[in-house]
Amino acid sequence: MSASVPEELVSLADDEGNSVAVVVLGRLPAWSGGLRAEIVVRTPFVSGRTDLVLSVSKLNAWAEALNGLEAGEDVAWMEWDRGPSVRIQLTGERDCPEVVVEDDSSMVTVRVPLVPPDDWIAEHRRRLRQVVDHWVPLLSA
Repeated sequence: MSASVPEELVSLADDEGNSVAVVVLGRLPAWSGGLRAEIVVRTPFVSGRTDLVLSVSKLNAWAEALNGLEAGEDVAWMEWDRGPSVRIQLTGERDCPEVVVEDDSSMVTVRVPLVPPDDWIAEHRRRLRQVVDHWVPLLSA
């Protein structure tokens, strides 16, 4: 991918080496309405990735999730879809924000406590806008 193509829709990380990202890899060959993506989890203890298909409706759901987070609510993104889901709890089990990635196909759930920077919601709105502006015109319904 060239530098001008948006790659990360989600990039949550802290100074402790914990991170969760949703990386856009390109158009999905088997479905012209979808994007190939993956969820990437990295911590000092565990690292992993799982495939993900993004659609316009999932991008819209991420925008709604950002609205909820801005309103101070915990959110679940892609919880009712097939495939992995992401929950963000503003106050997790360790009294800090926590990202929970659950993958039904592997039956694995990972909790990643992290403290994102103050402007993380605005930054993710910018990331979403870049992904939508670049990729959605290339998709067909």
